[in-house]
Amino acid sequence: MTVTYWEEEIETLPRVGLESIQLRRLQHLVARVYKTVKPYKRKMDEAGVRPEDIKSLADLSKLPFTVKDDLRDNYPFGLFTVPLDEVVRVHASSGTTGKPTVVGYTAKDITTWSNVMARALCCAGATKGDMIHNAYGYGLFTGGLGAHYGIERLGATAIPVSGGNSKRQITIMKDFGSTVLLSTPSYALNLADAMDSMNVDPKSLSLRVGIFGAEPWSENMREEVERKLNLKATDIYGLSEVMGPGVAQECLLTDRGMHIFEDHFLPEIIDPDTGEVLPPGEKGELVFTTLTKEAFPIIRYRTKDISRLIYDQCECGRTLVRMEKVTGRTDDMLIIRGVNVFPSQVENVLMGIDGVEPHYQIVVDREGNLDTMQVQVEVSEGVFSDEIRILENLSKYIQKEIKDLLGVTCKVKLVEPKTIQRSEGKAQRVIDNRKI
Repeated sequence: MTVTYWEEEIETLPRVGLESIQLRRLQHLVARVYKTVKPYKRKMDEAGVRPEDIKSLADLSKLPFTVKDDLRDNYPFGLFTVPLDEVVRVHASSGTTGKPTVVGYTAKDITTWSNVMARALCCAGATKGDMIHNAYGYGLFTGGLGAHYGIERLGATAIPVSGGNSKRQITIMKDFGSTVLLSTPSYALNLADAMDSMNVDPKSLSLRVGIFGAEPWSENMREEVERKLNLKATDIYGLSEVMGPGVAQECLLTDRGMHIFEDHFLPEIIDPDTGEVLPPGEKGELVFTTLTKEAFPIIRYRTKDISRLIYDQCECGRTLVRMEKVTGRTDDMLIIRGVNVFPSQVENVLMGIDGVEPHYQIVVDREGNLDTMQVQVEVSEGVFSDEIRILENLSKYIQKEIKDLLGVTCKVKLVEPKTIQRSEGKAQRVIDNRKI
């Protein structure tokens, strides 16, 4: 398989050269932020650290963390390092858990973002000749526009369909000859359902590769997406606070992690409870420092994503560290009677069971003083029409598999196909009705 690079010199740079770039950029970043952003200066002063204390990459651990509350407390523009007349674009989160988090970009930031996204597309094998079907949402969400600018930077053809109207999207795929699909993995399965309802064989389409992100998804779900859409499914990682999509991307030669574009985004893995930096290869919470952003740089941002860093060199020749597929988040982790449960773990069990569809929802309640967990899962038409005894046996089997893997007892409710609400963006996997 031919490996394509967007910036081969940087992507294959020996680590000593890469770390030299990182240190120089980190020192410049810290000095600039200390001088221009009062909340950062205050936190650094309280931690007893000044810009001149950053003499090596190991000194990064001296700097205080940034958390989402810092962004909300300084809403909307309190963490910007440049005047608003230098900001050419803002994006914002949905604000479902409080004030939205607002991020800004200078013209140079947009160029940087376009460039790293072009790198990501190349990682997944996209080329200038591709018709790229972009089903990420456009608007304040960073996904759609971030991917769009990367497609144009690459020189490929952008099809800016955004989310929704799935049957129309299938028609566009057929008529336009879409070769690359960008969407959330849950929406990719939604598109597969639409193909099925329209009697469209995915093999009749031109789709070759999919670039899926914005939510955790399991290896079993990857296999399901590949089978239903007849393409190679790759993982992309990004988050608005750090840049948007294009922070890291899986290449075609391995499914063991996504290459982090670490000349722009400096990663760490910490113990989520103590904040201590963990040794290479250990699993913990992913932390990022942006090295090149102008309008809204961020230092040691706690993503709450659980991952680990892989430093052995990839077959593709890239020397950039890889991050393992996100297995969950510290803030979507459920604690059920003392047991930590991630939705992605439940998904992993379900996707390995015949007759189960890739659509599920976890409902958590509290009965008296005890937490209860119910997993609602769609089954195929054939299974749902079977005898009650067969459905009961399947339900018990799923319950046992979840118990064996996760150590938590749950109820399992089998529902007929297409009854769990579909999502055009991130799937809502958990409904937590507890009043805690």
